[in-house]
Amino acid sequence: MYYGYGIDITYVFVIIGMLITLIASWRMKATFKKYERVPSVSNLTGREVAERILRANGIYDVSIRPIAGRLTDHYDPRDKTVSLSEAIYGSTSVAAIAVAAHECGHAIQDNVGYVPLNLRSAFVPVANWGSKLAWPMIVIGLILGYGNMSNLLIQIGIVMYMMAVAFQIITLPVEFDASRRAMVELKSNNILPSGEDSSARKVLFAAAMTYVAAAAAGVLQMIRLFLLFNGRGGRRRG
Repeated sequence: MYYGYGIDITYVFVIIGMLITLIASWRMKATFKKYERVPSVSNLTGREVAERILRANGIYDVSIRPIAGRLTDHYDPRDKTVSLSEAIYGSTSVAAIAVAAHECGHAIQDNVGYVPLNLRSAFVPVANWGSKLAWPMIVIGLILGYGNMSNLLIQIGIVMYMMAVAFQIITLPVEFDASRRAMVELKSNNILPSGEDSSARKVLFAAAMTYVAAAAAGVLQMIRLFLLFNGRGGRRRG
């Protein structure tokens, strides 16, 4: 869709998506940086917090390991491992405790058979293929010009992109629920005093917003693709 001087006005969706993502990322980094400087009264490290929460839930088959990088923390249900980044594993900050508890929230989800987590795990291969092949298929289709094969490749590319976006949307309830479980565990196990609750919530909320932003950007790009290629199959070369 073009306007005026051949400008593709659908780029506004890309720009909005980029701005949302950048703002969410900036906020997450700023919030984490602020609270990684605030030591928790409990004086527990991220590793110790993870151990306490897992044991309190009767989970003994999940290992905790340090991992390189910053904000690379994650839980892998395939090998049942909570991986904590260097800034979390040995730190006693409020940020470290909140993040460690969040990753344990995923381990608890796995332990109780939380359906959205299982759905996301099953969707991972599909989403990976979708994110890798969507744009190559669309580009090849455009290179071929107009015709049945061109239109088919573009439509396949769009469907693959939709799969990647669907994965991002499925991720949202998983992440929000893990944060909810984290706060419950931090309170029930007396890890954070009441005065530190709000700080931990801010860290978890900022992290969750990065997933919301990524999903929103994906949806906006998907809308752009529909606007660009809707009805393309009916066109023919002049």
